[in-house]
Amino acid sequence: MSLESVRAFFARHAPDIEVIVTEASSATVALAAEAHGVMPAQIAKTICLRVGDETMLVVTSGVARLDNRKFKDRMGGKPRMLGGEEVLAVTSHPPGGVCPFGLPAPLPVYC
Repeated sequence: MSLESVRAFFARHAPDIEVIVTEASSATVALAAEAHGVMPAQIAKTICLRVGDETMLVVTSGVARLDNRKFKDRMGGKPRMLGGEEVLAVTSHPPGGVCPFGLPAPLPVYC
């Protein structure tokens, strides 16, 4: 369902954008970079986090690491990374394939 929901999102909001599907896995930043012939820093990764009762997505460079102290200071709580089943339930995207588009319900997205 997630690929279809992403395509539907772009058809409504940005019809000139083409969704690229490859046979290669993009489950990790390294695999995605290899599949697309780019450097890992050119890959955007989406992290699904929860702070208290709020679930959010954080989109970063593929090589960036989350600074937990800065995050806690900015967001008011310690982030908890969602497990695979939680990610799928909240986003409809499988872990390793999460994007901030085509979600079943809106989530805050931070870049």
